[in-house]
Order: sequence, then structure tokens, then C-alpha cells
Amino acid sequence: MSLHISLFELVVTDMAKSLAFYRALGVSIPESADNEPHVDVALPGGMRLAFDTVETIRSFNPGWQAPTGSPRASLAFRCDSPAEVDEVYARMTRDGWSGVLEPFDAFWGHRYATLHDPDGTGVDLFADLS
Repeated sequence: MSLHISLFELVVTDMAKSLAFYRALGVSIPESADNEPHVDVALPGGMRLAFDTVETIRSFNPGWQAPTGSPRASLAFRCDSPAEVDEVYARMTRDGWSGVLEPFDAFWGHRYATLHDPDGTGVDLFADLS
């Protein structure tokens, strides 16, 4: 068997608000998707990002409960430069989205910052320092 990650799925409380966040981040999502129960978009490089409402998940898994506590997973988006990490973080937080870690130079060689999407999922921004 050969497994290949091809899709990341997020369960969202408010589809329109979540899609607005990811659009602001730069993900290409049609405006017509805001009222859909399931949205699946292609990302550069062949990956896909999907969004399902809580109601959609409960339609086939009635006992589903949202996790509590800190998120145990996050999405990480590569930026073209350290300056772009700073610019995206500044724009997102200026526009009212939740900033968690302001941009910093990480010891592992990246400019790094973290936002939270509307449901608290960590969204990391990074770029190589060199």
C-alpha cells in the first residue's frame, strides 16, 4: 500500500467566515461557495483543502463533537520571502483576524508567524531566512 496525503479537511462553524479568512490569506475560493455545506479547493502543488460545516459532519457521524483545548494540528503556508511573512501577518491582523505569534526569526532557519482561523485552527506563515 502506498499512502499519499492529498487533502486536508477543516470542520467549520461558520462557512462564510472561514472562507473569508482563507480568501484573505490568499487561497482562491469562489464567493459562491459561502453557503455550501462542503467546499473543496485545489492548492498549488496538487494538494486540496476542504471545508465542511459541523452539520455536514453530523449528517454521517451524529456523535461528532468539536475537540476542546488547544489545537493539535495546524496548517503551514510558505511565503516567498521573510518580508512577505511580515506583510501577510500585518495585513491579516490589521483586518481583524486573530494573530497568535508575531513574526520572528526561528532558530530552525525560517521567518515564522502564527494566526488562528475563525475556529481556532493554527495557520502558520513561514519563509526561508537565507
